[in-house]
Amino acid sequence: MNAQAEPLRLALLGNPNCGKTALFNQLTGSRQKVANYAGVTVERKEGRLQSPSGRSYAVLDLPGAYSLNPASLDEAITRDLCRGFYPGEAAPDVLVCVVDATNLRLHLRFVLEVRQMGKPMVVALNMSDAAARRGIAIDREALERELGVPVVETVAVRHHGARALVERIDQLAAHLHLPAVQLEAGADLHAETRRLLAATVRMPSRTARIDDTLDRWLLHPVFGLLTLAVVMFLIFQAVYAWATPVMDLIEAGTGALGEWVGARMAEGPLASLMVDGIIAGLGGVIVFLPQILVLFAFILALEESGYLPRAAFLLDRMMAGAGLSGRSFIPLLSSFACAIPGIMATRSIQDPRDRLATILVAPLMTCSARLPVYALLIGAFIPSRQVWGGFNLQGLVLFGLYMAGILSALAVSWVMKKWRRDKGEHPLLLELPSYRLPNPRDLLIGLWERALIFLKRVGGIIFALTVLLWVLLSFPAAPADATMPAIDYSLAGRIGHALAVVFAPLGFNWQICIALIPGLAAREVAVSSLATVYALSAADDDAAAQALTPLLQDGWSLATGLSLLVWFIYAPQCIATWAAIKRETGSWRTMAVAAGYLFALAYLASLLTYQVAVRLGAG
Repeated sequence: MNAQAEPLRLALLGNPNCGKTALFNQLTGSRQKVANYAGVTVERKEGRLQSPSGRSYAVLDLPGAYSLNPASLDEAITRDLCRGFYPGEAAPDVLVCVVDATNLRLHLRFVLEVRQMGKPMVVALNMSDAAARRGIAIDREALERELGVPVVETVAVRHHGARALVERIDQLAAHLHLPAVQLEAGADLHAETRRLLAATVRMPSRTARIDDTLDRWLLHPVFGLLTLAVVMFLIFQAVYAWATPVMDLIEAGTGALGEWVGARMAEGPLASLMVDGIIAGLGGVIVFLPQILVLFAFILALEESGYLPRAAFLLDRMMAGAGLSGRSFIPLLSSFACAIPGIMATRSIQDPRDRLATILVAPLMTCSARLPVYALLIGAFIPSRQVWGGFNLQGLVLFGLYMAGILSALAVSWVMKKWRRDKGEHPLLLELPSYRLPNPRDLLIGLWERALIFLKRVGGIIFALTVLLWVLLSFPAAPADATMPAIDYSLAGRIGHALAVVFAPLGFNWQICIALIPGLAAREVAVSSLATVYALSAADDDAAAQALTPLLQDGWSLATGLSLLVWFIYAPQCIATWAAIKRETGSWRTMAVAAGYLFALAYLASLLTYQVAVRLGAG
C-alpha cells in the first residue's frame, strides 16, 4: 500500500466517556469535519490521519455505545456502521476499540462484543497514565495474548499520546487479517470478562478499601444526600467569594479603557460606538468570566473524582418519583453548562417518553449563560453581607436560583408523568468508577477550553448583536424639536416602549424590554444590551462612565430586580436551544410547546414575584 492509495477507514468506538473523542482529536487534529448521519440527528465526525510511514487513513468517531445490542439510536448506528449495514457508509477496514484503563470491568465486556464481529481490530488502553497513578497494574502483553488482538496503551490528552497506536495500526494495515481468537456466539461475556480481569489486572487493595469506606458514607440515603447538598451549597458560595477580586480588576480595567478611548476620539457616532457600544457591551459580559470558571472548576473536579456518577445514583429515586429516569441525570447535568449538549445527550435514554420529558425540562437547568445575568442582578440588589454565622448572602441567593430551576424541572416532569399513559419505572444501571484525585493539568485544559468557548461567544455573536443594538438605539436621530432623550426616538426605543405595555405588570421598564430581545440569541447579551442602553441613555459623559450596577440600583426598584431574576429562571432559552429541540425531536410542535410553556412560566412567576414584592414594600 502507498500514500496515493485509497485511505483505509478506521472506526473509533467505545463506551461513553472513555476518551474516544479526545483520541480522535489527537489523531486528526484540525483535519476533521462534522455533519449528521443521513436521516437522523446523531453527529458524524470524520477526520484524516497521515501516519509517519506515509499511509493515509480516514478516521471515524462513532457514537458512544455500551453494547452492540442497541438500546438507543446511538448504539444502533454504531452497530450498523461496524457491520457495514448503514446506508451510504462504507464498512470500516479496522476497528479501534477505546477502553478506559481505570474501568476495565465495564469496558472489557464491550471489547469482547466487538471482537465477535471478526473484523481487524486494535484495543486502545486509554487513560493508562491515570490507571498507573492509581496503582492499577495491567499486564498489557497478557491481555493481548488472551484477546488475540493488538493492545496498545494511549494517553489521549497528552502530546504524542497516540504514537504507539498509530505504529500498531500501520503494522496491522500492512497485513490485514481477522483476529486469531474469536468467542463463539452466545458465550457468557460477563464470565469471560471476569476471567480476563483475574488473569491480566491487579487492583490495589488500598484503593478498593478507600472506595468502600467512602461509598458507605457518600451513598448513604440520608448522609449522602446531605453531603451532595453541602457540596452544591459551597460551590455557589465560592462563585462569589473567589471570583470577586478578579471581577473588580476586570471592571476597573474596562472602565479605564473606555475613558482612555473616549478621550482620544473625536466626539461623534464612531466614538459612541466604541465606548458605549463595544467596550461597554463586551466589558459588561467579560467581567463575569471568573465566576463561570470557578463554577466549572468545581464541576470538572467532581467529574474527575468519580463523584458525579454517585450523585446520579443518589438522585435516581427522587427523579423517578418526578417522572424522569435516572438516565436523565447526565443530560440534565450537562444542561448546567448549556442546554444544547444536554438535549443532545438525551439520545442515550432508551424510553421515548423519558427522553421527551428530559428534553422539555432541560432548559430549566441554570445554564452558564444565565450566570452573568444573575451575577449582575444579585450584585445590584442583594447586599454583600454575612448571614447565619458566616455565609455570604449573595451566594445563598444564587444557590436558591439554581435550586428553583431544579425543583421546577422536577415539578414539570411530574405533571407530564400524570398525563402519560406509561407510568412504569425504568431502573438505573450504573458502573461506579473508583475515586481519584483530579489531575491539575486536565482541570486546566478543561477550564481553558471553556474560557475560549465563552470568549468566542463574546467576540462573535455577542459582539455582532451589541453593534446591531447600538445601531438600533442610535438611529434614527432625534428631531430638532425633541423634548425627550434621543434614545426614545430610536427604533429600539420605540420597540421597547411598545413592549413595556405588555411587561409593565412584571415591573419591567422599556430598557429591560429592549435587552430581552437580543437575549433570545444568547443569554449573556442581556447584560451587554443593558450596558449599551444605559450608556446611551446617560445624561452626561460622567454618568455614562459609571458601572452598570449603580445605574440599576438608582433606576430600578428591588421588586423589579427580583422579578427579572425570576424571569431568567424560566424564560425560553436562546434560539439555538429551540433549534436543538426541533432537531432532536423532529417536531415543530414540540419546539413550540417548549417555548410556550417556558414563556408562560416566566411571565406568571415574575408577575407573582413583582406583585408580592410591591405589596411587601419592595416597590
